[in-house]
Amino acid sequence: MAGVGVLFVLLLVLALAAPLVLYVLVRDERERDAANVADREAAERAARRDTRED
Repeated sequence: MAGVGVLFVLLLVLALAAPLVLYVLVRDERERDAANVADREAAERAARRDTRED
C-alpha cells in the first residue's frame, strides 16, 4: 500500500513540474529568437536569396 502512495506522489510531482519546465524552455527560446527579428525588407531579401530560378 505504501508503494501506491509513493507512486501517486511521484506522478503528482511530475504532473506539476512538466508544465513549468515547458514554460521555461519556451521562454528561453523566445528570448533567443528575439535577437533574430528582421524587418520586412531584410526578410524579403533573404527569401529572394533562398529561391533560385534555373
